[in-house]
Amino acid sequence: MQSASLLQRGLHTTSVVHRIQAGRYKRTPRREKPLTYEMAWPPQAIGHFKSWNSWNTTNLVGGLRASETAIEDEFVRRFMTGTWHNLFVSEIIIKRQHNMIRIAGILRRAISAQKMYFLIGYTEELLSYWLQCPIKLELQTVNDKKDVIFKYV
Repeated sequence: MQSASLLQRGLHTTSVVHRIQAGRYKRTPRREKPLTYEMAWPPQAIGHFKSWNSWNTTNLVGGLRASETAIEDEFVRRFMTGTWHNLFVSEIIIKRQHNMIRIAGILRRAISAQKMYFLIGYTEELLSYWLQCPIKLELQTVNDKKDVIFKYV
């Protein structure tokens, strides 16, 4: 009696649902949610119309330090968003080439040029010390967040 009730509880059957929902943005009734070019493309468009946010070769067969690279990339993204608080209007792109790490992104012109140059040097020096490799920031600036809006959903 008890084993029959365990079998009933352990077996669940449902129909298969083929809904692709992850990585998509829900439409708003008035189309008021802004999307950048990168955000506007669906996940299956990566490699065709959209680029990867991390460029490295550690995920290839025989690649070394795959997990360390992923953790370092997440650390760099969090450090950049904390240091450049509310200034990034695009995603942070990390490109690893040999021993050099290039960090790219688009910023708002909300601070003076002196502060921007200081933050560039500060960021490059600290990340170079922590990650033990040369860091180069490739930043572009825009006047307003609206300059990078591709479409509204």
